[in-house]
Amino acid sequence: MLDKNGIAKRIAKEVKDGYYVNLGIGIPTLVANYVREDIEVEFQSENGVLGMGPFPFEGREDADVINAGKQTITTLPGASFFDSAMSFSMIRGQHVDLTILGAMEVSENGDIANWKIPGRMVKGMGGAMDLVASAENIIVAMMHTNKKGESKLLKQCSLPLTGVGCVKKIVTNLAVIEVTELGFVLQERAPGVSVSDIVNATDGNIIVNGSIPEMEL
Repeated sequence: MLDKNGIAKRIAKEVKDGYYVNLGIGIPTLVANYVREDIEVEFQSENGVLGMGPFPFEGREDADVINAGKQTITTLPGASFFDSAMSFSMIRGQHVDLTILGAMEVSENGDIANWKIPGRMVKGMGGAMDLVASAENIIVAMMHTNKKGESKLLKQCSLPLTGVGCVKKIVTNLAVIEVTELGFVLQERAPGVSVSDIVNATDGNIIVNGSIPEMEL
């Protein structure tokens, strides 16, 4: 199965030349490290950055240049900085081609829960609701199961929803899964992972059509 960097590397293959891409907190922030060098991509962070690059090498960090998760980042030539009003105008105006988010749960009809666990203190939803309400192309990066081994791909989300019916594709440590009107559709399996492993780890309805290829990273 994949680790977090493996998930990010697979998602990077979904990024196309000329895309404007928003990277959410967590695994999605790693995607910028693996995008092909022969394409031009603009990574946007909701705290007001357009033109993010890979994470900086140790000792080259600038504490004033951070992403939405407060991690230090690099910027590419031509990068720009702006206030939150401008950032969310980009998001709400649907000027972002691809949104990559982490999630705690995703349902088989594409609902996403990624902002709150009841009983735990949170500072607020942040930009998550704006992102899922405005984006037309959402890919979720997540672990297939939680620390207890329970599936995070469910028939229905049990946690408070961030958005309804908005997720198009999920990349986990076990599989690449498309979200359709019929439920989850298995597209690829991680190296060393069998189809039965994936089916057993998925609580929601998952459709398996024919032979499922192994991911190419």
